[in-house]
Amino acid sequence: MASWLGGLGSGLGQSLGQVGGSLSSLTGQISSFTKDILLEGTEEVGDAPTELQVSSSRLREIESTHATQRLENERLKKVCSDLEEKHEAAELQIKQLSIEYRNQLQQREVEISHLKARQNALQEQLQKLQTAAQSAQLGAGVLPPTTTSASFVPVVRHHSSGFQGDDMDFGDVIWSQQEINRLSNEVSRLESEVDHWMQIAQVVQGTNNADQSEICKLQNIIKELKQNLSQEIDEHQHELSVLQDAHRQKLAEISHRHREELSEYEERIEELENQLQQGICIEITDHSKISDLQKNIQILQTEKLEDTQNMKELEDKVKNLNQKLSCVENENKILLNERELVKVENSQITQEYERLKSEFIKLQNYVAEQETLLKEQGKKLPLMTSSEEEMLRLQQALLGRKQLRFSNPIQKIEELQKKLASLQHKDEHITSASIEDQNLELNQLRQELERKEHELKENITERATLTAELEELDKQNQETLQHMITLKEQLSKQHTEADSTINQLKLDIDFERRKVSEVEAEKMEMSKELETQKLKMNHCTFALNDLHMSNQQLQHNIKDLQEQLNKSQYCNLNNKKEIAELKQNLKQKEEELSVSQNELTKIMNQESNSNYQDLSLKEREAEIAKLNKDISENKQLNQNLEKSVCDLKIENGKLLAVCEELKQQLHEAFAEKNKVSLEKDTMLEALKMEKGQLETELSQTEKRLLEQAQKYEQTIEDLSNARNMNTTALQLEHERLVKCNQERDFEIAELKRNIEQMEADHEETKEMLTTSLGGQKQLTELIKEKEVFVEKFKNRAVELQQELEEYVKDSKKHEILRHNLEEKDKSLAAMKEENNHLKEEIERLKDQQSRSPPVAEPKTLDIITELETEITQLHVIKNNLEEEIQLHKKTIEDQSQKTVQLQQSLQEHKREIGESKFQYEQMNVTHEKLFLEKDEEIKSLQKTIEQIKTQLHERHVFQTDSSDLFQETKAQSLNGENGNEKHDLSKSEIERLVNGIKEREREIKLLNEKNVFLTQQIDHLSKDQVGKLTQIIQEKDLEIQALHASISSSSYRQDVLYLQQQLQAYAMEREQVLAVLSEKTRENSQLKTEYHKIMDMVAAKEAALMKLQEENQKLSNRFESSSQDMFRETVQNLSRIIREKDIEIDALTQKCQTLLTVLQTSNIGTDSGSGGVNSNQFEELLQERDKLKQQVKKMEEWKQQVMTTVQNMQHESAHLQEELHKLQAQISVDSDSNSKLQMDYNGLIQSYEQNEKKMKSFSQELAQVQHSIGQLHNTKDLLLGKIDMATPPLLMASSVSQASDIPSSTSPEIVSDASKLLQQELEQLKKMLQEKDVTIRTLKENNQRLSDSMAATSELERKGQKDTDPEMKQIKGKCDVFQKSLKEKDLLIKSKSDQLLSVSENLSNKENENELLKQAVTNLKERNLILEMDICKLKEENEKIVARCREKETEFRALQETNMQFSMMLKEREFESHSMKEKALAFEKLLKEKEQGKVGELNHLLNEVKSMQEKAVSFQQERDQVMLALKQKQMESSALQNEVQHLRDKEQRLNQELERLRNHLLEMEDSYTQEALAAEGRETKLRKKVMVLEEKLVSSSTAVENASHQASLQVESLQEQLNLVSRQRDETLLQLTMSQDQVKQYALSLANLQMVLEQFQQEEKAMYSAELEKHQKQTAEWKKKSEKLEGRVESLQESLEEANAALDAASRLTEQLDLKEEQIEDLRKQGELKQEMLEDAQNKLMNLINSTEGKVDKVLMRNLFIGHFHTPKNKRHEVLRLMGSILGIKKEELDQLLFEDQKGVTRWVTGWLGGGGAGSKSVPSTPIRPTNQSVFNSSFSELFVKFLETESRPNLPLPTLSVHDMKPLGAPGICNLNSTRSKTTGSGTSRRPDANPFLAPRSAAVPLITPPSLGASGSGHLLMKPISDTLPTFTPLPVLPDASAGAVLKDLLKQ
Repeated sequence: MASWLGGLGSGLGQSLGQVGGSLSSLTGQISSFTKDILLEGTEEVGDAPTELQVSSSRLREIESTHATQRLENERLKKVCSDLEEKHEAAELQIKQLSIEYRNQLQQREVEISHLKARQNALQEQLQKLQTAAQSAQLGAGVLPPTTTSASFVPVVRHHSSGFQGDDMDFGDVIWSQQEINRLSNEVSRLESEVDHWMQIAQVVQGTNNADQSEICKLQNIIKELKQNLSQEIDEHQHELSVLQDAHRQKLAEISHRHREELSEYEERIEELENQLQQGICIEITDHSKISDLQKNIQILQTEKLEDTQNMKELEDKVKNLNQKLSCVENENKILLNERELVKVENSQITQEYERLKSEFIKLQNYVAEQETLLKEQGKKLPLMTSSEEEMLRLQQALLGRKQLRFSNPIQKIEELQKKLASLQHKDEHITSASIEDQNLELNQLRQELERKEHELKENITERATLTAELEELDKQNQETLQHMITLKEQLSKQHTEADSTINQLKLDIDFERRKVSEVEAEKMEMSKELETQKLKMNHCTFALNDLHMSNQQLQHNIKDLQEQLNKSQYCNLNNKKEIAELKQNLKQKEEELSVSQNELTKIMNQESNSNYQDLSLKEREAEIAKLNKDISENKQLNQNLEKSVCDLKIENGKLLAVCEELKQQLHEAFAEKNKVSLEKDTMLEALKMEKGQLETELSQTEKRLLEQAQKYEQTIEDLSNARNMNTTALQLEHERLVKCNQERDFEIAELKRNIEQMEADHEETKEMLTTSLGGQKQLTELIKEKEVFVEKFKNRAVELQQELEEYVKDSKKHEILRHNLEEKDKSLAAMKEENNHLKEEIERLKDQQSRSPPVAEPKTLDIITELETEITQLHVIKNNLEEEIQLHKKTIEDQSQKTVQLQQSLQEHKREIGESKFQYEQMNVTHEKLFLEKDEEIKSLQKTIEQIKTQLHERHVFQTDSSDLFQETKAQSLNGENGNEKHDLSKSEIERLVNGIKEREREIKLLNEKNVFLTQQIDHLSKDQVGKLTQIIQEKDLEIQALHASISSSSYRQDVLYLQQQLQAYAMEREQVLAVLSEKTRENSQLKTEYHKIMDMVAAKEAALMKLQEENQKLSNRFESSSQDMFRETVQNLSRIIREKDIEIDALTQKCQTLLTVLQTSNIGTDSGSGGVNSNQFEELLQERDKLKQQVKKMEEWKQQVMTTVQNMQHESAHLQEELHKLQAQISVDSDSNSKLQMDYNGLIQSYEQNEKKMKSFSQELAQVQHSIGQLHNTKDLLLGKIDMATPPLLMASSVSQASDIPSSTSPEIVSDASKLLQQELEQLKKMLQEKDVTIRTLKENNQRLSDSMAATSELERKGQKDTDPEMKQIKGKCDVFQKSLKEKDLLIKSKSDQLLSVSENLSNKENENELLKQAVTNLKERNLILEMDICKLKEENEKIVARCREKETEFRALQETNMQFSMMLKEREFESHSMKEKALAFEKLLKEKEQGKVGELNHLLNEVKSMQEKAVSFQQERDQVMLALKQKQMESSALQNEVQHLRDKEQRLNQELERLRNHLLEMEDSYTQEALAAEGRETKLRKKVMVLEEKLVSSSTAVENASHQASLQVESLQEQLNLVSRQRDETLLQLTMSQDQVKQYALSLANLQMVLEQFQQEEKAMYSAELEKHQKQTAEWKKKSEKLEGRVESLQESLEEANAALDAASRLTEQLDLKEEQIEDLRKQGELKQEMLEDAQNKLMNLINSTEGKVDKVLMRNLFIGHFHTPKNKRHEVLRLMGSILGIKKEELDQLLFEDQKGVTRWVTGWLGGGGAGSKSVPSTPIRPTNQSVFNSSFSELFVKFLETESRPNLPLPTLSVHDMKPLGAPGICNLNSTRSKTTGSGTSRRPDANPFLAPRSAAVPLITPPSLGASGSGHLLMKPISDTLPTFTPLPVLPDASAGAVLKDLLKQ
């Protein structure tokens, strides 16, 4: 990828460089073209032909430039095509990369499918196993068949594996993690099932003895699967981390973009502000200033509106963000709840598991009890002494009982197994269900994440729309500016007021900008909070994954424990089998004993008749004693076996206790699943180690039992052999020796076991320390994480405090605003009251006007007009105030919402803080628990260490020495490491190796000495002490168990600290030991690598020689090729130059010919024809000039090429020089390396010799040590022999007692328990002896009869025996002397044989050394020959190179000669050209003389000729330069020759060095031969020394005897020391008990301190909580105050705006007043005229009224009369009321008339015709609106409607209402209207307001909902009732165009 990018970059660079070059050439041509054009302007030619020629030449130049441009265009096209090709290649590469990524994804999917296939295969194997197990069960009839669980079916979920893009999404990450978890769960489940079926198969194997090959295969498969699983998990985790990083990068990019956009917006705002300020600052004239200020005011107002809109939008965004935050928090809460549910489920599972375990333990106990019962019954069975038949009978009975007793428990076990299987199935179902639930939850989370991203996208689109709206607002601003230009003239007088308003507006803008910035800051904070929430979500997902992993780990732990239990059961079964076998052996032995006894009795009966009865009796008694001994030994064996069984039981109990402890630990693990997973791993490792140890111990016990059995068999065989021996003395000695051998073997075996136990304990301690260290590191990491959390919370608290301060400030502002608002409200109320008063006055005035007589004064009209203007102004002010009030209300509502949101956010923050505190407390609690557990582990470790110390008290010194040695080696190795880092020299490494070997030798010596000392001590250890030690160990085990129990209940802090320090110290020691070990291994590996390096160096040197040869060849080839190419190029360049010169000469000759022809033609032709000829000649000359120019260009190109070739030659020569230098450097490096190799080789040989010498010395020392050990053994044997001889056999009768005394004297290591058992056995033997004595007495009585007859013969024999006794004693004494002499001889022979062996070993070592040296010499000779051959080859190559150099020199000389020839040719050609130039000059002179008229052109040509001459001069200079370059090349060739000579000198030196090396080798060979001769001399000397030593040995034998005596004394002293050591041990035990008491006291004190601390903490918590509540209350109060202040601030702002508006209105009013005053003056003048007119009209009107007072319209009255009779009788009184109202009759009179009408109709006609005339003075123009609801069904109603239509036509034009003047319904204005109308209707006359309510839009005139105050009895009509506040008020309801006033009236009448 990088290489491709690099290539692309370089290609682009080249193409761009080409483009740049082409552009530069283009610019140069353009500049030249412009110069030519300018020159053309200066050249002015008179004649037309000359102008034509100039133009043609110009055209040609243009064409040439055009051609060049075309070429450049083509080149640029090529460049473009190249770039396009590169682009395509890049695209292809990108496609390839994407294909590769897709392939990788497919591979991943394939791997997943493979895993699934493997899972299916495993399932198939499982099913096969199940079927096999079922078949086996059916065959055996032991277990019932089990059904396969439903959980075996894999839950396959097909996810979309399509490639959706190069970058993975976060959802894909979660999906992959889910896939991993699911697969791992399935694999673990399958593994658990495999284990289950494996166990069943093992049980079946126990019954059927099936093959175990299938099980092994399955185990291997499981291991492979586990490895694959772990690898896949690691890979997926890596992918997860990569994808998370990508996601984070995406988020960072998005946030970065957002910030950039915000910064752009801020810059835009700043620019606009700057523009505004610039606009304000400009002051042109007074009028222009005012207009600009007015513009600025309007712009600022618009900006203010925009700012308010932006504020609202930002607030909406903030609200949305808050909502999102709350959603995220809710989701978090849901997740936490789900997590708690999962925990609860896990706890339930653990409870079920514990219950199962308890049932299993009960079963085990039941089985153990049955086994004990069986054993007791086996013990109770009597010995089979009578016959074999009884034995068989008892065996049959036993078998029957066993079958009876085993049948019941086996059935129970089967039932329990069934239950277990069912429970396991349930467990699996539950786990699968929980996993599915978790998957569903994760899917939901994924969907929510997608939704969040979608919302983010929507926000981005909203932002885009906002930017578009901003642009539209800018456009509107421009339009408003144009509109403001028209209003310049109106605002000329408001200059001063505008300044003040501008300042105020500036302040407002600044304030609003601050608000905007605050809102933006809040937005940023909200975005940060969103990010934090997202991070929390990620953490939650990770925590869930961790939970899944921990669940899996716990399941694995459970499986391991089950396996361990099964193994322990299996071991128990094996032990039981072995015990049974041993019992059978015992029975066999007893049978053999009974047989032998029977035989003895038979022999006794047979030999009763013989003469030698006494002797036979004694022999038989001796045999009986022997047999008794055998019986006792067998019993001892039995007891030992029983002890071993007891030990096994104890171990089983311990295992059960360990299992219980593991259960407790599992409980704790389930409780603290998330936090203590790491500790669980360490615990698991420790358990595995314990399991391994138990297995090793079991194997060791088995081995011991086997060894003991073998030894006992050997002893039995030896005893049986001893029986066959003849002499009693030999028999005794042989038995004694056998017993001694036996005891020694036992002692050795026990010592070996002790050593193994010590080593195992040491390893255990090391491993425990490692595990504890790991746990401690994990704890430290956890603590660090917690500290980070605490710091985060502190930062959060600081941020919250800052926010509080900000809120306090805001609250102050709000209070100020609220104060202002209240003031404004008061002022508004006052204004409203004034308004109401004014209205009432206006109404009164109107009433007065209506009632007043027709004569009116002119002043009233003026007052009315003024009042009307005032009313309109007040209306405007009132509307403005109402709008402002509504705005304030909105702002107050918004701020209240804000405050509520802020309170919610604060509460959420508080909740988060509380949760974090709770989490922190939980973490502290868990940490304390962890520390307690660690303390317990540390205490257990300490106890084990103390036990080891008590056991390894003797080895303490050795350990200290070894530790010192390790420290020394560590220090040295550290120094060595530093050396390695600084220098990589071989000498330092060799020295280090030597030091290490010396240290190893010292250690070996120390170890040998310690071994000797230990062997001596072990020989003198007694069995009694060993028994005591075992008892003490058992007591200690009990104490440890008690302490474990006490530790589990109590907690120690101080001990924790102390033990932590100790742990750290142990960790340091362990690290040191590990470092030392690693250094030792490193040194070993370094030695090996150095040996390999030496071999590799030799091979490398050979390879280097080969490479040098190849490089020489390559260089020679290069040299040849490069030199040939250079010479070719030079020849070609010179030939080109010659060709160019020839071309020049040809051109000049042609020019001369043309000039001659011109001269001839000019001489021949006439004057008239001369003009045409001259013109043709000039054309030809111009053509020639063009050709010459082209030739000049070509020459310039050739010159550039020559320059480039020369530069290339220089570069190549430089390269050659560099290569030569490199070769020289390589040769020097090779020579140096050769010399270094020789030095290293010599040093290695010397070190090898030294090492060999040291090895010899070590071998000698070892031989000496072995010899000394042998001598000590011999002395020990001698001493024992002497002791045996010192106690001679007294009497044969006391042989039993002797036999019993010998083992007691020789084996003082029997335990007190064993002595008790022996006493019991002795009692039994005594009884037996008594029985035997009785039998013997009977036999004696029988024998006495015979003895009487044989008395004489016996007396004679006795006398002979008495004579022979002293002879026998003498013979025995002689035998002893002979034995001693034999032993001494044996010792001498052994020593001699050892010496011979050492000498032979030395000889063989010497021979081996000689052979090695010979081989080394031969190898060196071979290498020298190879080197000579290489040197010869190099010489030949050098000679070839020299020959080539000579050839090259000859070629150089030839080329020089050719160059000289070429130069001569050049000079000749230059001379010719010079002559031709002279001729041309002559011709030019002639032409000048001939054609003086056309001087300009000729001068031009002459100038060109001059330029050509200058060019020729330049060419000469270039030729000189070429010559100089050639000379330089010659110099370089001479330098190369010098270098070649230097190389030859070096070769000579190397040859000299080779000769020196040969001489050195010869010298080495001579020295080796001399050394061999010296070795032979040494051998002779050594032989002489051996002779001397043999002589000395004879003398030393006597000294050895003395030493043996001293050794016995030393043994006694050592025993005393042992007693002292045992006393010290007892004292230490007492101290231990004291220390334990102290520890308990400390623990109690610690507990008290903890109680006190907890009380303090509680008090502090209470204090903190109280303070927190106070702070919260304060914050709440401050918030309230802030809200109040905000309200006041807003009210003040509104009041300010109102005041500003009032000022503007006042200014306008003043203007209007001036105008009105003028109008009033005009109107007064008109009024005076009109008053005169009015007086005349009134006079006329009075006359008319007098004439028409009592008249009524006949048509109207007729219609009413007819309508009265048409109407029904029920509703005639309503018609009469209408008629009365028309005639002007009052209501009361009408009611009276109608009342009387009900009685009689007399008054109705009279009243109608003549009465009530006084009341009706005038007919009103409009009738009163009917108050009561009336419905007319007849035609009268239609007539009345028509009448009303005609009367209610509006006189005034309709008012046009703008959007801004629209009042919201329910405003006070409308209410006032209604109230006024009600008042007017109350009076006699009704007046119409300004606007007709029937023709106004419905939203203004018709309220939609009646308020509760106005009912049916209200004065206002339904159409005039107000709309409720809840409905929207600003959208007017559409009125149909057809709906006229008539339709409205119809509706009214219908109602």
